[in-house]
Amino acid sequence: MTERTIPCPSRRGILAGAALTAVPAVLLSGTRADARPRTVDHPGAAWHPASRRNYTPSNRPRAHPLHYVIIHVAQTTYAGTLSVFRNPRTKVSAHYVVRSSDGHVAQCVRDSDIAWHAGNWDYNTRSIGIEHEGWVDRPGYFTDAMYERSARLTAAICERHGIPRNRAHIIGHHEVPGSDHTDPGRHWDWKRYLRLVRSA
Repeated sequence: MTERTIPCPSRRGILAGAALTAVPAVLLSGTRADARPRTVDHPGAAWHPASRRNYTPSNRPRAHPLHYVIIHVAQTTYAGTLSVFRNPRTKVSAHYVVRSSDGHVAQCVRDSDIAWHAGNWDYNTRSIGIEHEGWVDRPGYFTDAMYERSARLTAAICERHGIPRNRAHIIGHHEVPGSDHTDPGRHWDWKRYLRLVRSA
């Protein structure tokens, strides 16, 4: 099957808007058949699958070599982000979501598949996307637990896929060519984060 670009609306608008309507559905819904535990790529992550309409199945790194880890801030809550990724109408996903309070990690898309997170098809094919609960202008969401667990996740991804642990390969969403996003924003502590990634 040929992989191709799928037009989609603004990721930030989807995350911010859809989360508001999706959260009540999550709170009211029972156990979903596709939410059953399965083997995850990152030990300790919880499997919370994105809708199959929100990512492209692939066979990476054979189909596309992996070069980047892209850091995002969701502009919504952890539960809201998972809800958006489960909604088949949103056309957006990321591989992982990290919770602010305790650094808990959810995996939503397998590393081998292409999540729709960067807003740039070429970068989507060559990257792993990590969403972080919170807002770019609310630094209180960037807790010690979030930094530490996210850094361990990024270090493990780099180890699995041979991605160098440096700022040329661990980038913010705002650094993706063509991006109109600002995340992770000026409050994200890159020096601290890279130090944690390298020491993990």
